[in-house]
Amino acid sequence: MVLSRVTAPMVVKWGLLGAALGGLFHNWLYVQHFQSSQHFADWGHAYFVPLVSLYILWQRRDALARERVRTCWAGVAPMLAGIAGYIFFVAGYYNHMAQGWCAILTLYGLLLLMLGPGVMRHAALPVAYLVFGVTISEQVMLQVTARLQMIASQGAYALLNMVGITTDIAGVTLTVFDSQGNALPLNVAEACSGMRQVISFLALGAAVALVACRHWWQRVILVAMAPPVAILINIVRVAVLGVVSLWNPGFSAGEAHTFIGTALLIPAFALYMLIVWVLGRIVREEPEGGASS
Repeated sequence: MVLSRVTAPMVVKWGLLGAALGGLFHNWLYVQHFQSSQHFADWGHAYFVPLVSLYILWQRRDALARERVRTCWAGVAPMLAGIAGYIFFVAGYYNHMAQGWCAILTLYGLLLLMLGPGVMRHAALPVAYLVFGVTISEQVMLQVTARLQMIASQGAYALLNMVGITTDIAGVTLTVFDSQGNALPLNVAEACSGMRQVISFLALGAAVALVACRHWWQRVILVAMAPPVAILINIVRVAVLGVVSLWNPGFSAGEAHTFIGTALLIPAFALYMLIVWVLGRIVREEPEGGASS
């Protein structure tokens, strides 16, 4: 049977399987929804991750339709491993991030079991993309955030002095001096670490890589470039906050702080799209049927 032949029994079967997965992982889904809604600025993109996965599958619909559906018993192993891991990280060592990964592994195993390797050859990456919808554990966030805070403060310190603004640094606190020598402290808090941009750009980079790139090396470069772009823009953001605080110290906090961070996402996105354009220009795709003589 090919995947393009959708029948009423298939719809019922997949509906029941979907309900079973929802029932098994309902607690994780609820917690993920709660965390994403309560911290929308950091994890709001989790709501769009499944939509991106579905779009990638839709983009590959012709290839999927040509594949023959068959049972693949090899899918039982990852499915059972995912369920066992999920139970362990719920009842044994509680870890929301690991629960999410186990849920995705279970989904992959079930799809492999029910659809076969031919279909999963096209669906494996969209399923794997779901990891970007899983909240990262607090322990990991604290370790990475601390390093990003230091990078942001040191980078902004160098950039501000480079443009002629006298600045001192002590840990993650910058002190900007105005023309009269008055000291204006600027603390690079956890919210300014840039972790939010790194996660968002990783999700963006992976999505663009899967949708727009045909070569594996282009995909690797796009994903690898996401953190440097996010970190660079965050350094610029902290430096801009230092500059505007010379006119009004209130601009380094509150709504103005949020507006500056949001506005700088535009050049960040443009820079990333420039990388996409350059990668697309490196390889000239041959027209179907070969070049004409």
